[in-house]
Amino acid sequence: MKRFLVTAFGIFALVIFSIDFAAAHHVLGRPASSLNEDSNTPSALQGDALLGDYTLTYMVFPAFPKPGAAGRINLYISGGAKPFQGKVSFKVSADTWLSVLGVNAETKMLGIQPPDDHVYRQSFTFGHAGDYIITAEFKDGQESYRLDFPLRIGDPAPIGPIGIIAGLLAAVLITVSLIQRRRSMTGKIRGKHDQKTE
Repeated sequence: MKRFLVTAFGIFALVIFSIDFAAAHHVLGRPASSLNEDSNTPSALQGDALLGDYTLTYMVFPAFPKPGAAGRINLYISGGAKPFQGKVSFKVSADTWLSVLGVNAETKMLGIQPPDDHVYRQSFTFGHAGDYIITAEFKDGQESYRLDFPLRIGDPAPIGPIGIIAGLLAAVLITVSLIQRRRSMTGKIRGKHDQKTE
């Protein structure tokens, strides 16, 4: 019974750790394949941030950006003593597991945009699928503001980083267990052999 529970728990853990994000392929009943950067359908990625006296709202179009396809970021800046009318620079860097450790990936400039009816629009096209960090920066007087948000291009990997780490951990545990069992069996055989020779 104990062996069955351990096996069942191991299978359950393997299934849980290998499941990654699954995105729906429709937005408001419309297939996402028909949406592009000029779509008026709500974006798949939207968020708000409060930076000082400003409230920033960002949206990413289309719903599911694909490698090689054009997309657009809309950034709205409101609040402050008066509406912000300066320029905003947009940058991108790869979002890797090293960024969690504080190692910054190479940053590339997407563009510097003036306001267009109180909206900052930045177009983008990525050649490769992956996870990225978009950075929007602007200055108001001597004060600098920076907003970072994630952007996924293309479909997610079938097994995420957590699944890979769990698989490696399971492989190490199984290897250590097999080595310990072999040492134990070798010790028993040696002990019996020594007893016979006495």
